[in-house]
Amino acid sequence: MALPSETKIAFIGTGVMGLPMAGHLLDAGYELVVFNRTPSRARPLIDRGAKVAVSPGDAAARADIVVTMVGYPADVEEIYLAAGGIVESAREGAVLVDMTTSSPRLAARIAGAASERGLSALDAPVSGGDVGARNATLSIMVGGDAETFARVEPVFRVLGANVTLQGPAGCGQHTKMANQIAIAGSMLATAECLAYAERAGLDPARVLEAVTAGSAASWSLANLGPRILAGNFAPGFYVKHFVKDMNIALEMADELGLDLPGLACARRLYQHLADGGGANLGTQALWLLYAADAARERAGVDPRTRTTTAGAQ
Repeated sequence: MALPSETKIAFIGTGVMGLPMAGHLLDAGYELVVFNRTPSRARPLIDRGAKVAVSPGDAAARADIVVTMVGYPADVEEIYLAAGGIVESAREGAVLVDMTTSSPRLAARIAGAASERGLSALDAPVSGGDVGARNATLSIMVGGDAETFARVEPVFRVLGANVTLQGPAGCGQHTKMANQIAIAGSMLATAECLAYAERAGLDPARVLEAVTAGSAASWSLANLGPRILAGNFAPGFYVKHFVKDMNIALEMADELGLDLPGLACARRLYQHLADGGGANLGTQALWLLYAADAARERAGVDPRTRTTTAGAQ
């Protein structure tokens, strides 16, 4: 059952993911107020009828449901917990939904602070990248109580094709960490698969066609493999944000007493890519660690950037 169309939603963070997501809410008929640190990025939504807020707190004060999609845990903490922020400014009874990939501990802190003010909070990170955001096919992993989840589920169904309640506050973020661990391994496999195919003198496009139809098939191969072959390293998900996610996952794994050497390897390589100028490229740019100097130069990555694993020259 859909929420009443007069439900007012604040959407904070209208970047690569947030812009199309907020657009789907407009398409569904919700009243929308938006805030973005770079106002021009919210302009397409404002042109379609969204109202503009002057701060996250201002947006929260004007909405029944507050949705955030920002960059880093520090950004989440600032907009939610700082003086004049979302928790302090939101209407009594409002639901706060952070869809940023962030820290499970921070999600629990926000939920506790929200509860003290008569608010409810959900952590609801997503997977599916820019394609999933544009096509409203995201996988949405939610932490929070069942009653609040049921209240907001109609909004989630506008944005995603797979919506699951994983447990109490923080469990959505823990699930996203598991997702990012899986992606880290998949991206390494995708880059090394195509690097090997190219070095062996094969047609990488034919190799990709073959392996994506077999047991090696993965989302990364099917969706990012073609971008690699086309030399398209534009961000559907930024390298810098993926490094952030892997850092969180490794920190949480350490707290859990879990050693994740595969994830540590992926983080090291992605950090190397970021340090060489690739921080604002898409995650498929990992392939550039294996590519020829000319390909790196075209992508704006330092030609001296090298991986120490087999396959790099």
